[in-house]
Amino acid sequence: MSRTGSAPESKRGRSTDSTRGTSLSARVFAWLLRGGQLLPDGAVSGPVHPLLRLFSRWVRRPLLPALRLWRRNIQLRVVASTLLMSLVVVLLLGVVVVGQVRNGLLTGKAQAAQSQAAGGFGVAQKLADGAGAGTGATVGDDAARSGSRGTQDSATWLTGLVEQLASGGQGVFSVVALSSDSDEPFGDASRGTRGPRASGDVDPEASVPPELRRKLDTRAGTFRQYTQIKRIGSDESVPALIIGKRLNDVNGNQFQLYYLFPFTQEAETLKLVTGTLATAGVFVVILLGAIAWLVVRQVVTPVRMAAGISERLAAGLLQERMKVTGEDDIARLGESFNKMAQNLQLKIQQLEELSRMQRRFVSDVSHELRTPLTTVRMAADVIHEAREDFDPATKRSAELLRGQLDRFESLLAELLEISRFDAGAAALEAGPVDLRDVVQRVIEGAEPLAERTGTRILVRGAEQPVIAEADSRRVERVLRNLVVNAVEHGEGRDVVVRLASAGDPSGGAVAVAVRDYGVGLKAGEAARVFNRFWRADPARARTTGGTGLGLSIAVEDARLHGGWLQAWGEPGGGSQFRLTLPRTAGEALRGSPIPLEPEDSRRNRAAAAASRRRPGGARTPAALAAPARAALPAGPSGNGAAPEGVRDGKAARGTHTRAGDGDPADGVRGGDREGELRGR
Repeated sequence: MSRTGSAPESKRGRSTDSTRGTSLSARVFAWLLRGGQLLPDGAVSGPVHPLLRLFSRWVRRPLLPALRLWRRNIQLRVVASTLLMSLVVVLLLGVVVVGQVRNGLLTGKAQAAQSQAAGGFGVAQKLADGAGAGTGATVGDDAARSGSRGTQDSATWLTGLVEQLASGGQGVFSVVALSSDSDEPFGDASRGTRGPRASGDVDPEASVPPELRRKLDTRAGTFRQYTQIKRIGSDESVPALIIGKRLNDVNGNQFQLYYLFPFTQEAETLKLVTGTLATAGVFVVILLGAIAWLVVRQVVTPVRMAAGISERLAAGLLQERMKVTGEDDIARLGESFNKMAQNLQLKIQQLEELSRMQRRFVSDVSHELRTPLTTVRMAADVIHEAREDFDPATKRSAELLRGQLDRFESLLAELLEISRFDAGAAALEAGPVDLRDVVQRVIEGAEPLAERTGTRILVRGAEQPVIAEADSRRVERVLRNLVVNAVEHGEGRDVVVRLASAGDPSGGAVAVAVRDYGVGLKAGEAARVFNRFWRADPARARTTGGTGLGLSIAVEDARLHGGWLQAWGEPGGGSQFRLTLPRTAGEALRGSPIPLEPEDSRRNRAAAAASRRRPGGARTPAALAAPARAALPAGPSGNGAAPEGVRDGKAARGTHTRAGDGDPADGVRGGDREGELRGR
């Protein structure tokens, strides 16, 4: 590197080429993950490639049943965990035991080998010393002849020494004698020379490590090393311990003597111990698994029984009880469960009887009040027709009397309708209905109230027929309630009625949403707005004389059709009520063609504004679909222009685009995301 810390140009070039070469697979994988689009670094990638999605589904599909079984079966999890932990413990113990046995065998083998080798080295040195002394006494004066005879005796003596030492350890050890010349370590193996000698079929050249031989050449003493015994004419090897020492032969020449102790018996012993431990470990793991299965079964069986009985209790079979045997904790749990079920049965029966008495009381009172109410109505009509002849105070009293009688009759009618719903006597008279006609009748009936409050009622999505199999009377009652409530709580601002449909004529859904821009709903009120006699603001006066049962009856009408009546609202931003019905009576709903949260809600408008300000950012569907509009429609005193097709505060068909144009599925997908309240 240079002084500035930068790498040379050539090295940098090689590093770049290497990086390019090794990152090809990573680039291909990233390209697949980005859906086939090579994006620059730091850019937000697109959706996952369809091929990867299909592959992941193909891999997950066979695993789903096993994962489902694993999540739902506690007995399986406990037994599997016990087996896994037992297997780990057995493996650890086996490794420790085998290691201890192996170390013990090696230690014992090394001690025995050292003792035998030391004895052999002592015998060899004594033989050499004794043979050398005898040879010196018989040597003649002829030096040349004496030298020749000494060389022959040395070769013969080495061969005899190896055979003599090896005869005492057949199958236990082998003996090898080598030259002490490090430059020519093995010499010539022909007869009459000091070449390598070995007992049996041991290959001395391959069996004696060169580094051990060099140690004996340079240092005195006994050395040992682990090696592999090679046989002549065979490629197999046997692990062994070799012990060597440098000695002198009969002529005083140095040679190397080695003892090779194979580990054949020790390997067989270790193999036997390992097999025994493995067999015992398998049986122990299986036994522990069986014990865990039996123990968990004793605990899980009552729990499963309790779960099944709980499901049957929830289904209405209140006489179900657990079978209790013994006096242990599980038995006490069963007794407590049975007592709880008995108390619940008594409470439910009491509540059912009380509810039956209440329904009977409401029904009887409603019916009994009709006769005196009819008489009072006739008298009130006579007084109301003659009110012009009364003084102003009496005239006003006659008008108030008639108004309150109208409200009383409406309350009685709604109480009778609620009692029919509670008794399960409500019947659906379904037939093909064009919801545009129903909406038109509702708007015409609400026009007087809208004119008094200065509210315009706008209709959108009425270009195409919106037909469904429904009870026209009940649907009209639901929409009338929603529109009147929107006008009453809209603070004089516009009320938008939106119609939409999705699917083919043989299946799908239709929806009608009523949007107002009044006081709205606070957090949590959308879940309580359908309760009987519930009011968001008890201090707020009822300008139309409502009873507080309208939305409760409306949600029951929606449920009778198999549909949904849902509410959304935000404080100060208005609210939206959405009625979703199946096109075909009895068909299950999967979504709604109109999102529950409108496009002009504060959150959607903020998201659209943020996407418009973000350079090059992806725009949300709400930002793409929502036109440029004011935050809230102008009230009666505002200067906002009315949308096209709306004249004199009345709604005209075909004046606005249908909700979710372009892709009705977007509305279906978005309809169930927000906090929806399905008809209870």
